[in-house]
Amino acid sequence: MTGGVLDVVIPTTPAEAAEAFGDGDGITVLAGGTVVMPELNYGRLRPGKVLMLGRSGLDTITREGGVVTIGAGVSVAALEALDEPLATAAQHVGDGEIRAQATLGGNLCAEPGAETPRGDLQAPLIVLGARVHSTGKGGERTEPVEDFIAGGMEGRLVLDVAYDEADRKTAYTAAWRPHTHHYSILTVAGAKTGDELRLAATGAAPHAVRLTSVEASGNPEDALKDTDLRDDALASAWYRSTVLPKLVARVLDDLA
Repeated sequence: MTGGVLDVVIPTTPAEAAEAFGDGDGITVLAGGTVVMPELNYGRLRPGKVLMLGRSGLDTITREGGVVTIGAGVSVAALEALDEPLATAAQHVGDGEIRAQATLGGNLCAEPGAETPRGDLQAPLIVLGARVHSTGKGGERTEPVEDFIAGGMEGRLVLDVAYDEADRKTAYTAAWRPHTHHYSILTVAGAKTGDELRLAATGAAPHAVRLTSVEASGNPEDALKDTDLRDDALASAWYRSTVLPKLVARVLDDLA
């Protein structure tokens, strides 16, 4: 912001969005706004330049050549018609109003809240083997979701997320709060394609984590080896450590 004037950029194509984002320095991305707007309203975020993606053309879903590609601007509500366990996870993000406004890219890139976990779509995308196509410093790149959220999202603009269509068995379960505008306390997603098992959890660390120890052993208690459990406004680390193996066991049973 210069002289009290906010610089707002409204691209009309994905290419324009990527060019306007550049290396991401000093840019606040606004898509659905369900995370960004409260930060602005409370004064916790004071952007100098805002990149608004509502007209950027990043809101398409395609199925081509056995690959499902979802633009970063696709609403969470639209994901409810896609493949499991992504569809079920999307159905439980906030309420209908939030799902209609929030976007895939925003949910994927949501930093942990001060008092609650965020990013319920991260775990199901991990078990689908999804790949993130993003741009930023160093240009465009594509990487697994788990790598992107573990440390690669800083200074990146998500363009789309893609996963392969497959004959897979899936499962999803969660510890939810009985409230319209809830955040999930803890979720576990699983997918089995042939002999490959993929498991992931949200709410068990600052970002979703892949439960590789359980994938290797089949023991739900081993989920605690892959997590970084913390206290927050929704639950204690002790509560999560007690509930997580039970949720993992439920998912494994559903996949058996």
